Amino acid sequence: MPALIFLLFIFLVGYTIWYNSPAQKGKRGEESISHLLTLLPEEYTTLNDIVLRTEKGTTQIDHVVVSKYGVFAIETKNYRGDIYGNDERNEWTQIIVTEVTYRKKWWKTYTYVTKNHFYNPVKQSVGHALRIQERLKEFPQIKVVPIVVFTGAATLENVNSSHYVVYIEQLLSAINNYKSAFLTDNDVQRIVNILQQNNVREQVKDSQHVKNVYAARRKVDNVIAAGRCPKCGGQLVLRKGKFGSFYGCSNYPNCKFTIQ
Repeated sequence: MPALIFLLFIFLVGYTIWYNSPAQKGKRGEESISHLLTLLPEEYTTLNDIVLRTEKGTTQIDHVVVSKYGVFAIETKNYRGDIYGNDERNEWTQIIVTEVTYRKKWWKTYTYVTKNHFYNPVKQSVGHALRIQERLKEFPQIKVVPIVVFTGAATLENVNSSHYVVYIEQLLSAINNYKSAFLTDNDVQRIVNILQQNNVREQVKDSQHVKNVYAARRKVDNVIAAGRCPKCGGQLVLRKGKFGSFYGCSNYPNCKFTIQ
């Protein structure tokens, strides 16, 4: 009996770690968005989990919505805590404040602050929009709108962006803001066909895509480690900002690259 309890305990610990892993959190966030997008009218077509080849490897787009009003590239983030960021910063900050109460001789509450950094999702979504536009050159008038949607218990009050960075309950409204039709039904079907033909998800496993992402990131990291801006080649200069020290490009304001 003790052995069975021990095995059950190990299973529960392993399952908890797996369930709360970043990959599983991200997958649950994408599933919730996929379900939400089914509520759009039939004139909208949704493509989920699109992988396109690039000169640096591959790029994965969580959701693409195609309509006669435009194409929407949606990046999903399942985060909690306070989110800090803007369009220019290379990394955004997640701050999680946790209060834990212990009882020994008396009750005492401790506050723990966890700070994490993650790649700027606006730059990620804008990059996805550009990759889509590259494959739709026969539609020079096409609008590809980048949208970042947070599905977890995140607070976005400290996010400043000229693009859509929204909560999950705001996503459909953001899409419905576009009501001027400039594509025909045939155009929409043609665009869907082009994206499906370029989708290499079945040929590229998640592990290979991750390798491609890390390989591209290593190239950028090597340039940064040499003290150069990966966008324009300028010198990286240490500066002080609202959220602490960071490195910015010496060619500012022409180049607004920054990194923690």
